[in-house]
Amino acid sequence: MAIREILQLGNPLLWKASEPVVDPLDVEITRVVEDLRSTLGDFRARFNFGRAIAAPQIGIHRRVLMVTLAQPEALINPEIVRASSDMFELWDDCFSFPDLMVRVRRHRQISVRYLDSSGDQRTLDAEDDISELLQHEIDHLDGILAVDRAINSQSFALRSELRKLRSLDQS
Repeated sequence: MAIREILQLGNPLLWKASEPVVDPLDVEITRVVEDLRSTLGDFRARFNFGRAIAAPQIGIHRRVLMVTLAQPEALINPEIVRASSDMFELWDDCFSFPDLMVRVRRHRQISVRYLDSSGDQRTLDAEDDISELLQHEIDHLDGILAVDRAINSQSFALRSELRKLRSLDQS
């Protein structure tokens, strides 16, 4: 289990779609899961934010995510099987561009079918921030970044600038 470098915006590998995992118990996939867990933990310790990471962000184009819900959990071959028509907007961030926030529109509720790290099929129903998080990470597996989902050309801001604006709103 290694802490891996996170690819940054501009690296063309971030726009490459990932291949499905054939055997979730394969030693290579087990290593990917552990590397994602270590890299996520390291990022959270250093930057004090972040709940998930996708394998393409560490240069591995396999359909594997690590998501922190109650605890870090691997989602292998995740697939959105249901999405609500109700949408919401929010400022999205990403490990691959940690200083940039992007205004996006996401489904309020989704259901995701996936394999866990034991190879068992599971379904996860999510809403609001967890729904957005899963949509963001599954997009990574498809070679889609939040910048590709921006609502319009004014949907970009530096994290520091948004903090300033929010502190002005609270005073």
